[in-house]
Amino acid sequence: MRGRTRLALGLSALLFAGGAWADSPEGYWLTEEGNAQVEIRACGDAYCGYTVWLRDPVDDDGAPLRDTNNPEPDQRDQELIGLKILWDMTPASRDNRWDGGRVYDPANGNTYRARMDLVDGDELRLRGYVGSPLFGRTSTWTREEARRELE
Repeated sequence: MRGRTRLALGLSALLFAGGAWADSPEGYWLTEEGNAQVEIRACGDAYCGYTVWLRDPVDDDGAPLRDTNNPEPDQRDQELIGLKILWDMTPASRDNRWDGGRVYDPANGNTYRARMDLVDGDELRLRGYVGSPLFGRTSTWTREEARRELE
């Protein structure tokens, strides 16, 4: 009887461990449009995401694309490859969700509050929003096994 009680207590502790069993968002992700790959990795106690591949990485003159829409003039010369576009994503109270972060859209130079949900380990739903998650847009990213090579 004592053994069964210990087993039941041990199993219930595992069930309520929550985040300890959550999958990790770390890895390479292809954006919904398929025009960029983002590497998500640990940054201290949170996760950050960096652009590591672009379908079209150069402008008409053959120069690397730059963050020309950045609201900070001194940052407009940064290359888009290597640019941090996701940061401060910390575990939420719900498994496979991270929130409290920010996402930067280099297409318009805006930064939004963000949360992300990992679905089945191979799909990441990133929601950028203003104020409340009700006022935003969700983009679905697909996990990739490896970093894409720049052409």
